Amino acid sequence: MPRYFFDIHDLNGPERDNVGTELPDLTAARREAMRLLPNIARDEVPRDGDHQSFVVLVTDENGRPVYSATLSYTGLWLTR
Repeated sequence: MPRYFFDIHDLNGPERDNVGTELPDLTAARREAMRLLPNIARDEVPRDGDHQSFVVLVTDENGRPVYSATLSYTGLWLTR
């Protein structure tokens, strides 16, 4: 079964996945990236302000990028 690596890029910079996850195919890797993003945002958005982007870059066993997903958050005060 192929191994995919899920590197996280956010305001803290890149965080390399050195372990990876064995998944049956690219579709499963895409689903895993989509699952990771809301979990990352849930933890990071309250700490770092009103304008943030979170990126998961999926690479294969050879280090080739195979999928990228981005989740953006923007908060705006309407009254103060």
